[in-house]
Amino acid sequence: MVFDIGLLPLEPHHPLRRFWRSARGFWRGPTARRAWSLMALLVVITVLQLLVQYRLNLWNRDFFNALEFRDGAEIWHQTHLLALFAVLSIGLAVVAVWGRMTFQRAWRAWVSRHLIEAWLGGERYRHIELVNGEHQNAEYRITEDARLATDAPIDLLVGLLGSVLIAGTFVVVLWHVGGALDVALLGAAFTIPGYLVVAAVAYAVLTNGTLMIVGRHMIEVIESKNQAESELKYAVAHFRERATARLSLDDMETSTASVAAALAAVMRQWRLLAWQYMRTTYVSHGNTLLAPLIGLILCVPHYIQGTMLLGDVTQAAAAFVAVQGAFNWLIDNFPRLAECLSSANRVGNLLAAFDGLEAAEEPIEPENTE
Repeated sequence: MVFDIGLLPLEPHHPLRRFWRSARGFWRGPTARRAWSLMALLVVITVLQLLVQYRLNLWNRDFFNALEFRDGAEIWHQTHLLALFAVLSIGLAVVAVWGRMTFQRAWRAWVSRHLIEAWLGGERYRHIELVNGEHQNAEYRITEDARLATDAPIDLLVGLLGSVLIAGTFVVVLWHVGGALDVALLGAAFTIPGYLVVAAVAYAVLTNGTLMIVGRHMIEVIESKNQAESELKYAVAHFRERATARLSLDDMETSTASVAAALAAVMRQWRLLAWQYMRTTYVSHGNTLLAPLIGLILCVPHYIQGTMLLGDVTQAAAAFVAVQGAFNWLIDNFPRLAECLSSANRVGNLLAAFDGLEAAEEPIEPENTE
């Protein structure tokens, strides 16, 4: 069996680089056309979803303006348009799910197949457990960690692309709809251009900064939790092997104690993770409740002055929420990002161990004594 995962030995201190050097082989060779086609499909779908979301934002303005003027014909027309936009949005969402999961499935199959080839080649499965490091229980690395390391990047990258496009688009909407705001403070009068954009950025900085502070330990807690889960699986598998070998009662008691200790460590890490999620929920849930209301409240001065219609207010409020969602991408996704990096790190360590075993398998050429 050929041990070819497109790799040369890298420094052992760079497991993420080691993982990526293997995983990027999916974008080369026979699978390159499929990989790039699926990537292009996801980009196109993301852009189309943005266009539908932008058109729905305009629909908010037109529909509520029609309500304000009690224009029955326009209300009926906008109702028909809503049905069309709903069909388009649902259809694009379904295609996006198909494209994303197909991409994830194909990439995972490629990575897993090459990991298995490396694991079985030269009977490395017999020797890998003798090498110290995080590659204990290689079966878990090949199955669960490989899944997490290939599933999450696709979702995260597509989400990041969508957030960047949404932020750019709806910041422009906020700038044009909100205009400038004249403010009088302590006897001084001044004008804030694009005040809704300024408010959206300031609010996002506040919420993101607060979440980063209260959840600053989440990534390391997730890393520790994943490691504890891995060690529990290793302890259980080791217990099964020892039980099958019919060892003495003392040996079985030792193995049972190891499983119990590993389980207790997992429960401790889950308790710490629960506290982290509880702390961040204060801010994230509060933001979900307050962001739409803040967008509406910020439009009140212009609405009272008559420089904004009701439709403009609802359009601006919807754009404000969209911008907040885009700006909060990192906060919403950094627990999953931590899971992904943790799993990729462990797969990288496993590949580094394969490198070491492969190097040991290479025959030493005799010196030329002539």
